Amino acid sequence: MLIIAFIFVIAAGLYFCALVPETSRKAQMSAYHGTMFAHRGCHSSERGIPENSIPAFRAAVEKNYGIELDIHITKDNQLVVFHDDTLTRMCHLDKTPEEMTLQELKGCSLSGTREHIPTLEEVLALVNGQVPLLIELKLPGRSTALCKRAYRALKSYHGLYLVQSFNTLGLHWFYVNAPHVLRGQLASNLTKSDDKPHWLFRFLAKHLMLNFWGRPDFISYKLADLPTLNTSLLRRIFGTPFAVWTLKNSEALKEGIRHYDMQIFEITAMNGSLE
Repeated sequence: MLIIAFIFVIAAGLYFCALVPETSRKAQMSAYHGTMFAHRGCHSSERGIPENSIPAFRAAVEKNYGIELDIHITKDNQLVVFHDDTLTRMCHLDKTPEEMTLQELKGCSLSGTREHIPTLEEVLALVNGQVPLLIELKLPGRSTALCKRAYRALKSYHGLYLVQSFNTLGLHWFYVNAPHVLRGQLASNLTKSDDKPHWLFRFLAKHLMLNFWGRPDFISYKLADLPTLNTSLLRRIFGTPFAVWTLKNSEALKEGIRHYDMQIFEITAMNGSLE
Protein backbone atom coordinates (compact mmCIF):
# COMPACT_ATOMS: atom_id res chain seq x y z
CA MET A 1 0.00 0.00 0.00
CA LEU A 2 2.85 2.39 0.81
CA ILE A 3 4.38 1.75 -2.61
CA ILE A 4 1.05 2.45 -4.32
CA ALA A 5 0.60 5.62 -2.29
CA PHE A 6 4.13 6.73 -3.14
CA ILE A 7 3.57 6.13 -6.85
CA PHE A 8 0.31 8.06 -6.67
CA VAL A 9 1.98 11.03 -4.99
CA ILE A 10 4.81 11.06 -7.54
CA ALA A 11 2.35 10.82 -10.45
CA ALA A 12 0.20 13.60 -8.99
CA GLY A 13 3.27 15.76 -8.53
CA LEU A 14 4.41 15.24 -12.12
CA TYR A 15 0.90 15.94 -13.40
CA PHE A 16 0.71 19.18 -11.43
CA CYS A 17 4.18 20.28 -12.58
CA ALA A 18 3.25 19.62 -16.20
CA LEU A 19 0.30 22.03 -15.90
CA VAL A 20 2.22 24.97 -14.42
CA PRO A 21 1.92 28.03 -16.71
CA GLU A 22 3.71 31.37 -16.55
CA THR A 23 2.38 33.12 -13.45
CA SER A 24 4.52 36.24 -13.13
CA ARG A 25 2.91 38.47 -15.77
CA LYS A 26 -0.70 38.80 -14.80
CA ALA A 27 -0.35 42.58 -14.70
CA GLN A 28 0.69 42.64 -18.37
CA MET A 29 -2.10 40.23 -19.29
CA SER A 30 -4.68 42.41 -17.56
CA ALA A 31 -4.33 44.90 -20.43
CA TYR A 32 -6.10 42.34 -22.66
CA HIS A 33 -8.88 41.32 -20.31
CA GLY A 34 -12.22 42.07 -21.90
CA THR A 35 -10.71 42.30 -25.38
CA MET A 36 -12.89 40.93 -28.16
CA PHE A 37 -10.87 39.63 -31.10
CA ALA A 38 -12.50 39.45 -34.52
CA HIS A 39 -11.68 35.97 -35.83
CA ARG A 40 -9.59 36.43 -38.98
CA GLY A 41 -10.87 40.01 -39.06
CA CYS A 42 -14.41 41.18 -39.76
CA HIS A 43 -14.93 39.11 -42.90
CA SER A 44 -18.19 38.68 -44.77
CA SER A 45 -18.78 36.50 -47.82
CA GLU A 46 -21.97 38.43 -48.57
CA ARG A 47 -19.99 41.64 -48.90
CA GLY A 48 -17.04 40.07 -50.67
CA ILE A 49 -14.66 40.50 -47.74
CA PRO A 50 -12.56 37.33 -47.33
CA GLU A 51 -11.11 36.16 -44.03
CA ASN A 52 -7.56 37.23 -43.17
CA SER A 53 -7.69 39.97 -45.80
CA ILE A 54 -6.82 43.66 -45.65
CA PRO A 55 -10.49 44.75 -45.91
CA ALA A 56 -11.41 42.36 -43.07
CA PHE A 57 -8.72 43.83 -40.86
CA ARG A 58 -9.63 47.38 -41.82
CA ALA A 59 -13.25 46.72 -40.85
CA ALA A 60 -12.15 45.36 -37.45
CA VAL A 61 -10.04 48.45 -36.81
CA GLU A 62 -12.93 50.72 -37.76
CA LYS A 63 -15.15 48.93 -35.23
CA ASN A 64 -12.36 48.97 -32.60
CA TYR A 65 -12.19 45.19 -32.28
CA GLY A 66 -8.99 43.32 -31.59
CA ILE A 67 -7.85 41.14 -34.48
CA GLU A 68 -7.09 37.42 -34.44
CA LEU A 69 -4.98 36.34 -37.42
CA ASP A 70 -2.79 33.46 -38.58
CA ILE A 71 0.70 33.45 -40.07
CA HIS A 72 2.64 30.98 -42.21
CA ILE A 73 6.22 31.16 -43.47
CA THR A 74 6.74 30.88 -47.22
CA LYS A 75 9.32 28.95 -49.18
CA ASP A 76 11.43 32.12 -49.42
CA ASN A 77 11.20 32.87 -45.69
CA GLN A 78 8.47 35.54 -45.80
CA LEU A 79 5.45 35.75 -43.51
CA VAL A 80 1.94 35.64 -44.94
CA VAL A 81 -1.39 35.97 -43.17
CA PHE A 82 -3.40 32.88 -43.98
CA HIS A 83 -5.21 30.27 -41.90
CA ASP A 84 -5.47 26.89 -43.60
CA ASP A 85 -2.72 24.30 -43.97
CA THR A 86 -3.40 24.26 -47.71
CA LEU A 87 -4.70 26.76 -50.27
CA THR A 88 -7.50 24.43 -51.37
CA ARG A 89 -10.48 26.07 -49.65
CA MET A 90 -9.56 29.72 -50.10
CA CYS A 91 -7.64 29.69 -53.40
CA HIS A 92 -8.61 26.38 -55.09
CA LEU A 93 -4.96 25.31 -55.23
CA ASP A 94 -3.66 22.05 -53.77
CA LYS A 95 -0.49 23.40 -52.23
CA THR A 96 0.66 24.62 -48.82
CA PRO A 97 1.85 28.17 -48.12
CA GLU A 98 5.20 26.69 -47.08
CA GLU A 99 5.67 25.21 -50.59
CA MET A 100 5.26 28.55 -52.37
CA THR A 101 7.16 31.80 -52.64
CA LEU A 102 5.67 35.12 -51.65
CA GLN A 103 5.41 36.15 -55.30
CA GLU A 104 3.52 32.97 -56.14
CA LEU A 105 1.14 33.45 -53.21
CA LYS A 106 0.51 37.06 -54.19
CA GLY A 107 -0.88 35.72 -57.46
CA CYS A 108 -3.61 33.80 -55.62
CA SER A 109 -6.99 35.43 -55.10
CA LEU A 110 -8.96 34.87 -51.90
CA SER A 111 -12.36 33.19 -52.35
CA GLY A 112 -12.65 34.39 -55.94
CA THR A 113 -12.42 38.07 -54.98
CA ARG A 114 -9.87 40.67 -56.03
CA GLU A 115 -8.21 40.39 -52.63
CA HIS A 116 -4.87 38.66 -52.20
CA ILE A 117 -2.99 37.04 -49.33
CA PRO A 118 -1.37 39.83 -47.27
CA THR A 119 2.01 39.75 -45.59
CA LEU A 120 2.35 40.21 -41.85
CA GLU A 121 4.21 43.45 -42.48
CA GLU A 122 1.30 44.81 -44.52
CA VAL A 123 -1.13 44.01 -41.72
CA LEU A 124 1.10 45.56 -39.07
CA ALA A 125 1.37 48.73 -41.14
CA LEU A 126 -2.42 48.87 -41.54
CA VAL A 127 -3.26 48.27 -37.87
CA ASN A 128 -0.40 50.43 -36.59
CA GLY A 129 -1.17 49.85 -32.92
CA GLN A 130 -4.81 50.92 -33.17
CA VAL A 131 -6.18 47.64 -31.78
CA PRO A 132 -4.59 44.58 -30.09
CA LEU A 133 -3.47 41.65 -32.22
CA LEU A 134 -3.71 37.94 -31.42
CA ILE A 135 -1.28 36.19 -33.77
CA GLU A 136 -1.47 32.44 -34.27
CA LEU A 137 1.81 30.81 -35.24
CA LYS A 138 1.17 28.11 -37.84
CA LEU A 139 3.88 25.49 -37.34
CA PRO A 140 3.06 22.34 -39.32
CA GLY A 141 6.26 20.56 -38.28
CA ARG A 142 9.27 20.88 -36.01
CA SER A 143 10.81 23.95 -37.65
CA THR A 144 10.56 27.18 -35.65
CA ALA A 145 11.96 29.41 -38.41
CA LEU A 146 8.59 31.18 -38.48
CA CYS A 147 9.04 32.26 -34.84
CA LYS A 148 12.40 33.91 -35.50
CA ARG A 149 11.05 35.69 -38.58
CA ALA A 150 7.90 36.82 -36.76
CA TYR A 151 9.81 38.21 -33.82
CA ARG A 152 12.05 40.15 -36.19
CA ALA A 153 8.96 41.81 -37.70
CA LEU A 154 7.30 42.41 -34.34
CA LYS A 155 10.33 43.98 -32.65
CA SER A 156 9.72 47.24 -34.49
CA TYR A 157 5.93 47.14 -34.09
CA HIS A 158 4.54 49.69 -31.65
CA GLY A 159 1.28 48.14 -30.58
CA LEU A 160 -0.22 45.51 -28.29
CA TYR A 161 0.04 41.91 -29.45
CA LEU A 162 -0.07 38.34 -28.19
CA VAL A 163 1.18 35.17 -29.88
CA GLN A 164 -0.46 31.77 -29.61
CA SER A 165 -0.08 28.33 -31.15
CA PHE A 166 -1.27 24.74 -30.92
CA ASN A 167 2.36 23.72 -31.40
CA THR A 168 4.13 24.16 -28.07
CA LEU A 169 7.48 24.30 -29.89
CA GLY A 170 6.54 27.81 -30.96
CA LEU A 171 5.76 28.90 -27.41
CA HIS A 172 9.01 27.37 -26.19
CA TRP A 173 10.94 29.32 -28.84
CA PHE A 174 9.51 32.60 -27.55
CA TYR A 175 10.02 31.50 -23.94
CA VAL A 176 13.74 31.01 -24.63
CA ASN A 177 14.47 33.71 -27.23
CA ALA A 178 11.92 36.46 -26.54
CA PRO A 179 10.59 35.79 -23.04
CA HIS A 180 8.95 39.21 -22.74
CA VAL A 181 6.44 38.37 -25.49
CA LEU A 182 3.13 37.22 -24.01
CA ARG A 183 2.22 33.78 -25.32
CA GLY A 184 -0.80 31.47 -25.24
CA GLN A 185 -1.37 27.76 -25.61
CA LEU A 186 -4.14 26.90 -28.07
CA ALA A 187 -6.10 23.77 -27.28
CA SER A 188 -9.36 21.90 -27.70
CA ASN A 189 -10.58 18.30 -27.57
CA LEU A 190 -7.89 17.38 -30.10
CA THR A 191 -8.11 13.63 -29.57
CA LYS A 192 -11.75 13.67 -30.66
CA SER A 193 -11.66 15.67 -33.86
CA ASP A 194 -8.13 15.60 -35.27
CA ASP A 195 -5.94 12.84 -36.69
CA LYS A 196 -2.54 14.52 -36.61
CA PRO A 197 0.02 14.98 -35.23
CA HIS A 198 0.68 11.86 -33.13
CA TRP A 199 -2.11 10.94 -30.68
CA LEU A 200 0.19 11.35 -27.64
CA PHE A 201 1.00 14.95 -28.57
CA ARG A 202 -2.69 15.70 -29.12
CA PHE A 203 -3.52 14.13 -25.76
CA LEU A 204 -0.92 16.21 -23.94
CA ALA A 205 -1.99 19.40 -25.73
CA LYS A 206 -5.67 18.75 -25.05
CA HIS A 207 -4.96 18.37 -21.33
CA LEU A 208 -2.47 21.28 -21.28
CA MET A 209 0.25 19.02 -19.99
CA LEU A 210 2.91 20.72 -22.14
CA ASN A 211 2.62 23.97 -20.20
CA PHE A 212 5.91 23.19 -18.46
CA TRP A 213 7.60 23.45 -21.88
CA GLY A 214 5.83 26.47 -23.38
CA ARG A 215 5.06 28.30 -20.12
CA PRO A 216 1.99 30.07 -21.54
CA ASP A 217 0.73 33.34 -20.05
CA PHE A 218 -2.80 32.46 -21.13
CA ILE A 219 -4.81 29.56 -22.51
CA SER A 220 -6.85 29.84 -25.71
CA TYR A 221 -9.44 27.04 -25.62
CA LYS A 222 -12.42 26.02 -27.74
CA LEU A 223 -15.53 27.13 -25.88
CA ALA A 224 -17.55 24.06 -26.85
CA ASP A 225 -14.97 21.82 -25.12
CA LEU A 226 -15.01 23.68 -21.81
CA PRO A 227 -14.86 23.19 -18.90
CA THR A 228 -12.34 20.43 -18.24
CA LEU A 229 -10.57 19.35 -15.08
CA ASN A 230 -7.27 20.86 -16.20
CA THR A 231 -8.73 24.18 -17.32
CA SER A 232 -10.61 24.48 -14.04
CA LEU A 233 -7.43 23.79 -12.07
CA LEU A 234 -5.52 26.42 -14.03
CA ARG A 235 -8.18 29.04 -13.46
CA ARG A 236 -8.74 28.34 -9.77
CA ILE A 237 -5.21 27.59 -8.61
CA PHE A 238 -3.12 29.83 -10.86
CA GLY A 239 -5.69 32.41 -11.99
CA THR A 240 -4.61 31.77 -15.59
CA PRO A 241 -6.36 34.06 -18.12
CA PHE A 242 -8.47 32.31 -20.77
CA ALA A 243 -9.44 33.25 -24.30
CA VAL A 244 -12.30 31.27 -25.85
CA TRP A 245 -13.01 30.52 -29.50
CA THR A 246 -14.75 30.62 -31.88
CA LEU A 247 -17.93 32.42 -30.81
CA LYS A 248 -20.27 32.27 -33.80
CA ASN A 249 -23.60 33.37 -32.35
CA SER A 250 -24.93 35.73 -29.70
CA GLU A 251 -25.47 32.96 -27.12
CA ALA A 252 -21.86 31.78 -27.36
CA LEU A 253 -20.65 35.36 -27.20
CA LYS A 254 -22.63 36.01 -24.03
CA GLU A 255 -21.24 32.86 -22.43
CA GLY A 256 -17.71 33.79 -23.43
CA ILE A 257 -18.05 37.28 -21.99
CA ARG A 258 -19.69 36.03 -18.79
CA HIS A 259 -17.13 33.36 -17.88
CA TYR A 260 -13.82 34.10 -19.63
CA ASP A 261 -11.28 36.86 -20.07
CA MET A 262 -10.96 37.28 -23.85
CA GLN A 263 -13.32 36.37 -26.67
CA ILE A 264 -12.51 35.34 -30.24
CA PHE A 265 -15.68 35.83 -32.26
CA GLU A 266 -17.15 35.75 -35.75
CA ILE A 267 -19.06 38.78 -36.97
CA THR A 268 -22.14 36.53 -37.11
CA ALA A 269 -22.21 36.73 -33.29
CA MET A 270 -22.96 40.43 -33.78
CA ASN A 271 -25.90 39.60 -36.05
CA GLY A 272 -23.54 39.73 -39.01
CA SER A 273 -23.44 43.51 -39.04
CA LEU A 274 -20.48 45.39 -40.49
CA GLU A 275 -22.35 48.68 -40.60
